[in-house]
Amino acid sequence: MESAIERTEELPLATSAGNGTVSSRFVDRRLRISPNMERRPERYDDLADDVEAAVFSSLERHLPPTMAELSRDAKFQYMSEVLARYLPEGERTKIQKHKEYRHKIISLYKPLHRDLFTINPAAFFLPSFLKATSDNTEESIRSIMSEPSPGIFTFPMLQPSFCQMLLEEVENIENSVRLRNIKIMKPNTMNKYGAVLDDFGFDAMLTKLMEDFICPISKVFYPEVGGTALDTHHGFVVEYGKDRDLDLGFHVDDSEVTLNVCLGKQFSGGELFFRGVRCEKHVNSDTLPEEIFDYNHVPGQAVLHRGRHRHGARATTAGHRINLLLWCRSSAFRELRKYQKDFACWCGECQREKMERQRQSIAATKMVIFSLFLLNYDSFHS
Repeated sequence: MESAIERTEELPLATSAGNGTVSSRFVDRRLRISPNMERRPERYDDLADDVEAAVFSSLERHLPPTMAELSRDAKFQYMSEVLARYLPEGERTKIQKHKEYRHKIISLYKPLHRDLFTINPAAFFLPSFLKATSDNTEESIRSIMSEPSPGIFTFPMLQPSFCQMLLEEVENIENSVRLRNIKIMKPNTMNKYGAVLDDFGFDAMLTKLMEDFICPISKVFYPEVGGTALDTHHGFVVEYGKDRDLDLGFHVDDSEVTLNVCLGKQFSGGELFFRGVRCEKHVNSDTLPEEIFDYNHVPGQAVLHRGRHRHGARATTAGHRINLLLWCRSSAFRELRKYQKDFACWCGECQREKMERQRQSIAATKMVIFSLFLLNYDSFHS
């Protein structure tokens, strides 16, 4: 992967003219493969339009050292030109329309619990979770984790009072859009019931949740899928039960790392079932017995897994279940993945194919050596 991504490309580079102005020309420049975690990126909220501001802040860590001293505007121009190569005009129009939609929703919506929109760690999280993430060491994080199946981590996370407040806020969202006859966007392509929390003003709070509390965990458990460079998210709630979604089919998430927390209420059924991690090529391959795992939801308890970990939800047979989900994404990992031509280290089927190819290679080598031995033996005795 490294040899592929580090090839020389002609990219538009914004360079300083020495007086704070910017000139643009094509020169040899490469983004860093690994982010420079010592660099404190600037904020681009007032400049970003077509792309989330967090993407620019994350991408800044990948800029070449020669650009470190450039002005914020110069770096923004350069990164915009790089990103424009991968963002078609139609996609930019789509993003702009969604921004307009979100602005309209936020301007009309009157929150029930305004305290939910600014993260308050002591009020949101259980003491055990807060201490583990505050200490921010691998030992402290592992101390609250259970790993019932490889790559799937469960841990107590949310205060009951926070769960209750968020449930009430979701109900307020539903009542608000019903009264105003507003058609809201579905949480994702599979769930019909729920809401995209980012559209109702939760974006800043969920960004803080990802950056300060999920990123320290994902750096420990998921570095191979971009866990060290999460920079954007999609936050939403889903609802299951009577007159809601009943179950959820077998799928993978559009994320690198997924946080799934049950908020309540009273319910039966609805278990998550996991069936192994797969890349795009092998997403429909067979499941091995050791990859089968079922998870029972507990209000306030989180389950964390790779987005490419295949899963689904069984029917909620009674009551009403609401879950908070945060799809955490890494733009750097998605870019690097384009250049991967061999086996993905995180895909179960890729690893089996790699082991089989190694086995065949060793067997072929042994056969060649044995053939040469026989040839030399015959020559010696003839």
